Amino acid sequence: MYVAVKGGERAIDNAHAWLAEERRGDPGVAELSVAQIRAQLSLAVNRVMAEGSLYDPDLAALAIKQSRGDLIEAIFLIRAYRTTLPRLGASCPVDTAKMAVIRRISATFKDLPGGQVLGPTFDYTHRLLDFKLAAEGETAVAATAPAAMEAVPHVMAMLDRDGMIEVEPVGDDLPADLTREPMELPASRALRLQAITRGDEGFILSMAYSTQRGYGRTHAFVGELRIGIVAVEMEIPELGFAVEIGEIELTECETVNQFKGSKTEPPQFTRGYGLVFGQTERKAIAMSLVDRSLRWAELGEDYTGAPAQDEEFVLMHADNVQATGFLEHIKLPHYVDFQSELELVRRLRAEVFATQEAAE
Repeated sequence: MYVAVKGGERAIDNAHAWLAEERRGDPGVAELSVAQIRAQLSLAVNRVMAEGSLYDPDLAALAIKQSRGDLIEAIFLIRAYRTTLPRLGASCPVDTAKMAVIRRISATFKDLPGGQVLGPTFDYTHRLLDFKLAAEGETAVAATAPAAMEAVPHVMAMLDRDGMIEVEPVGDDLPADLTREPMELPASRALRLQAITRGDEGFILSMAYSTQRGYGRTHAFVGELRIGIVAVEMEIPELGFAVEIGEIELTECETVNQFKGSKTEPPQFTRGYGLVFGQTERKAIAMSLVDRSLRWAELGEDYTGAPAQDEEFVLMHADNVQATGFLEHIKLPHYVDFQSELELVRRLRAEVFATQEAAE
């Protein structure tokens, strides 16, 4: 046993050394810095922050570098680090109506108070490889439009004034913290939104796409998609008022969904909601579609058996760190388990062959 343990340790150390060599790559190529990753791979950084539940672009960039670009591994690293941090308090709810808008669009109203702001987007690019980027030289940079600093009202307020959309209930109870408490089903909407916002983007996207293909009967319009900077405030008991402790970038999406009404509610539009760290609009839109699909019970709609309507299916399979751990554990040693099953199969085969020989 001692020799086996020492041999295993030596092999693991060698594997770690080889991993570090592979991470560095060709020594003749300049090493990628954390600052470069943060500045130039910002969308990857945003995803790691969102699904890692920690807003820190520098640490997210470091995790991406350490994981060789494996974003799920980077998310795992960020979550592991997050558990070591002390909890100093809870911030006040952010006011997205006061967001310094970088991008703000609506697919339901053309003319908006404050206007449509396209911002930095791939939406109108031709999806052709730009070989100028391979030249690695300085490229011309267009002047960056400043974020709109004045408060921009939400589009939903336009529908709310006419009573055309459901009234959003305001709860006084502090929602449970999914990062500190285990998931319990049935989950409140606040808990569902937490699980979805830190869920795997690909999985949430697939669930959202399934609703658009008819698995859930949810026909949605993007009422508003906005990206920008919001202030984070914290109540200081000694002062008796809230003070600003920082700023974060958020993506918020509100969808407008058809609703025929129920026994208690008249025909009206209903809401789907998504809120994610950074510029993460695909995730925010998908999140809002899945959120609306999971609300079928509270809205008195029929359950059609669609995957996106199944709370347990969505919430228990959305977490990529949990899924990765369960998936990858099967590549670890299972020698004893396999040998016992191998012996069982051999015994069963012997019994079958013995029965066949006796019959002959």
